[in-house]
Amino acid sequence: MPKRSLQFILVVLTAAAALGGLAYYGEPAVAQTTRPAASPTPPPDDDDEVIRVDSEVVNVLFTAQDRNRRLLTDLRAADIRLLEDGVPQEVTTFSRQVDLPLSLAILIDVSVSQERTLPEEKAAAIAFLDTVVRPSKDEVAIISFTGEATLEQGMTNNLTRLRRAIERVRFTPPAGYLGGGVMGPTPPISDRGTVLQGSTAIWDSIWVTADEILGPAPESTRRAIILLSDGVNTSGKKKLDDAVNAALRSEAIIYSIGIGDNYYSGVDKGSLNKISERTGGRAYFPRDEQQLRQAFRQIQEEMRSQYLVAYEPTNQKRDGSYRRIEIQLANQQLQRDKVRLTHRQGYFAKSVN
Repeated sequence: MPKRSLQFILVVLTAAAALGGLAYYGEPAVAQTTRPAASPTPPPDDDDEVIRVDSEVVNVLFTAQDRNRRLLTDLRAADIRLLEDGVPQEVTTFSRQVDLPLSLAILIDVSVSQERTLPEEKAAAIAFLDTVVRPSKDEVAIISFTGEATLEQGMTNNLTRLRRAIERVRFTPPAGYLGGGVMGPTPPISDRGTVLQGSTAIWDSIWVTADEILGPAPESTRRAIILLSDGVNTSGKKKLDDAVNAALRSEAIIYSIGIGDNYYSGVDKGSLNKISERTGGRAYFPRDEQQLRQAFRQIQEEMRSQYLVAYEPTNQKRDGSYRRIEIQLANQQLQRDKVRLTHRQGYFAKSVN
């Protein structure tokens, strides 16, 4: 099936134009549910003093694992304490989340380093969809990327469309590519399309996905990016920190599956670990197809075994500043058992603008 022009871009993704655009082809994205209008506040009596309360509530998802990386599902509110910028906070909600709707974006690296592993990645991704996605609750988007990102399928709960989107993802060799990771003569610098085709802009792709695909997702959903890549970023305008910040702003967790061709560049475990841990996710480094499928199964289990804590921060300034979050173990026995808590490391406060 021939590729459509990259100029066919979703209107809602115009913010990605500076990155070369997030091209789209396939079925249209499912329309998002509009938020209900707030009920009007009744006017106060003239003799009453008006007290305006406009508190920000912060929601944080976290997982707990023992020293053998087994998920713990019996934690209590008394087992943890939460701090923001080092200041203890009062937790107003503590619950185990097993049935929250999912809004997922699967990012598939189709650069040269993925030539040999792409078929296994696609098969594992389809098996993941068949196991995880509940058409009545969940929605998924499929994005492929090299030097720019292509929206293969917008957010939908239609499994048939999602499978077709993954099946049509293809490795497109750049000009001068001889196969096996070997490049021929360097293409002309003026040929921007060729240069992008032969590069990998991981951070740009995460940034635009978090900002334009997951950002508009319904507030009641659990948002996550599943990144299949070797983690070797070779082009683009965004840095790793930009990608992390975009994910934090959209409250998206990043699960990385580090997979590549060791004959080409290997896998950058450091970068993939960093971007996953800072957003509350994990990185996996499978060595074969069986371990790749196991990584998808573990991601599924983790998304269904998370805890939700909510609190009203003592710092209610709406200044858009970054606030550091730390969830600690208050239970000394869990500390001795070396239980590990995984969560996003911070958030950006709302701004008055």
